[in-house]
Amino acid sequence: MRFRFVSVLLILSLALLVTPSSNAAVVFRPGEKAKYVPPGEEELNGNAAELFQIGQKAEKENNPKRAIRAYKQLVRKYPKDALAAGATFRGAVLYEQVHLYLEAATTYRVLVQNYPNSPNFNEAIEGQFRIGEMYLAGKKLKLLGIPFATSMDRAVDIFAGVVRTAPYGKYTARAQFDIGLAREKQGANDAALQAYHAVIDKFPNDPVAVDAQYQIGYVWFTASKGGTKDLAATNNARTAFQDFLFRFPNSEKAPQARANLALLEHKATTSSYEVARYYDRQKMYRAAVIYYNEVIRQQPGSSESEKAKKRIDELRAKVGEKLLAPLEDPDAEKKRLEQAKAKAAAAAAGGERVPPGSAAPPDMDSSLPPPPSGPSSLMPPGSQGSSAGSEESPAPDSSSSTQDSGSSDATAAPTP
Repeated sequence: MRFRFVSVLLILSLALLVTPSSNAAVVFRPGEKAKYVPPGEEELNGNAAELFQIGQKAEKENNPKRAIRAYKQLVRKYPKDALAAGATFRGAVLYEQVHLYLEAATTYRVLVQNYPNSPNFNEAIEGQFRIGEMYLAGKKLKLLGIPFATSMDRAVDIFAGVVRTAPYGKYTARAQFDIGLAREKQGANDAALQAYHAVIDKFPNDPVAVDAQYQIGYVWFTASKGGTKDLAATNNARTAFQDFLFRFPNSEKAPQARANLALLEHKATTSSYEVARYYDRQKMYRAAVIYYNEVIRQQPGSSESEKAKKRIDELRAKVGEKLLAPLEDPDAEKKRLEQAKAKAAAAAAGGERVPPGSAAPPDMDSSLPPPPSGPSSLMPPGSQGSSAGSEESPAPDSSSSTQDSGSSDATAAPTP
């Protein structure tokens, strides 16, 4: 028995000698079970100055995790101490160094919100903006260390923090613009337009306002490719690009805006010509002439315009000026409109293609009505069939003049 006891004792002694030393600790607290704390995770004690010194020493020893823990402990225990702001900033910097970007952005925001008089205020704003642009560019979020998705929402949240906490800062206008870009990438075009309009309204003299005005046109332009049904998108795109060229005629994006505008004009002309042809086939010559004239007004030198002129001359020769003149009897005009609607419904039921918005114009006098259109919800890019390849407009270059310039989604709702 004694021999066996001695043997066991020797084995235990050897095991203790061979087992490497560990800094792990077992924490005992009154009324609580013993808690194992992994090495390096034990709670640091001391007053604010002592914790700050622990953090500084850990940084010099290239131990960022221990330094972060010391700074966090300081801020948690002594948030009103003079060292708390510096500890918060150093914690954010170290989070960024170890690639914990969301924690870094959050800590930078804590600094600007809780310690606005900190000498590191501007650096914290810049840090948030830098991290936001990483997520805007496609940085993936991680779950348990595994990348699983890009997060435009995360980018928007970070940029919104910049706008709220530094409304007149160096990076505020660009952060508001980047909210638009992020929303546009998500296909949330209404929110993107809100953000771009906020840039123009709040920062009209900032270089990024040029890009914001262009993006407004580009968002509507992309939506207009959904087909002739979305005439409101076409009209809005034309207006936005016209405003862009009026305000920024010398911009590097002006040539592309003109090219896009030409495509939109052709699209509108083609739509008016299709409506005119529909009325022509229905022998509703007054309505047909109105839209043939609209084609001539929209693109006077186009092939459709020449065809429209020729067809107007043929109709004059065929039915005479009197039959093409506007009717004076409102009741007769109303009856005519009802008949037109009935014919259109019958044609649609029979499988004949009826151009969108081809209800007869309510006013048949000599003034031209606008192309028919109705309220249109802005569809995300690519949600409907795209137009022909010749109508493709390259997305604006992200390396624009605003690259060196510096929203809350609530302030305004992030160039493809």
